[in-house]
Amino acid sequence: MPATPTIVRLNSRTMPLNDMAREMLATLSPRLVEIEGGDEAEILAAAREADAIMIISAYLHAEVIRDLKHCKIISRIGTGVDKIDIAAATRKGIIVNNLPDVFTEEVADHTLALLLAAARRLKALDHDMRAGRRPASVAGFHRLSAQTVGIIGFGLIGRAVARRCRAFGMTVLANDPCLTPEQAAAEDVTIADLDALLAESDYVCPLCPLLPSTRGMLALPQFRNMKRTAVLVNTGRGELANEDDLAAALREGIIRYAALDVFGCVNIFGEGGFPTRHALFRLENVLLTPHWAAASEESADECQRRAARAVVDVLSGRWPEHAVNPEVTPWFAPRQG
Repeated sequence: MPATPTIVRLNSRTMPLNDMAREMLATLSPRLVEIEGGDEAEILAAAREADAIMIISAYLHAEVIRDLKHCKIISRIGTGVDKIDIAAATRKGIIVNNLPDVFTEEVADHTLALLLAAARRLKALDHDMRAGRRPASVAGFHRLSAQTVGIIGFGLIGRAVARRCRAFGMTVLANDPCLTPEQAAAEDVTIADLDALLAESDYVCPLCPLLPSTRGMLALPQFRNMKRTAVLVNTGRGELANEDDLAAALREGIIRYAALDVFGCVNIFGEGGFPTRHALFRLENVLLTPHWAAASEESADECQRRAARAVVDVLSGRWPEHAVNPEVTPWFAPRQG
């Protein structure tokens, strides 16, 4: 480890470094550079000589990574790594670490909150109440124990959502290439291919990673395969759905409703807010929350602490808790354990 390592903390205004993480990093006596990292030039100017980069929502493209001279670790303060070019980091001998389990409970809770709000039509009921109006019919209201939820991606969050849905008596369909019959039986879910899951589900929850193979996996043909009464609940990644097609499906009544916490059409983390021109913002049959599913005081503290711990580990010569690219051959020589 250099006598004075340089640690670059991106997204320092979006989510400032907290005291706990700051104290942990201080054990290295580092030069700490805190920037937002809104573009590649800003990131490179700060990070070209850095020993470690900590990141939340900024992009680290291959063009930036290949110009890093001393970087040993890119520490993701969170779960998804689709904004980091993992292949470029691996070629460069840089370890990429994330925290795959840090937001599981929060995202599962928020997914159920959106599902319940859609099931009980809370947005419309609130509107009626404020207008002094009582609904005239129970049409469209169903007990959850008579409904089916389809979960696309059955990792930690998918399993946590399934357990919550089962507690309400829902039938759970799961689609994941890694899910075995034994695991499905243990979780009391039914394995379904994507077409069957879409056709049979009252609620569809995409919770798989954003990969080239899953980007835009839900488009107009898939929405047409869903029930007209179906609801899309997306707390995974906005880009899993073609949002223009989703808006068209909602506008034309191809599906009934969407409850969304993630978006490809806007940068929720943009400084000063974000535009609301996309068609999804103009539809009444959409419930929107601003990428808040992972939010809690507990998860915020935990993710900052563990991401800082990963940096301390690597710059002290150890492997971090969870390398996303375990096949990497680091240009330095960390020890196992």
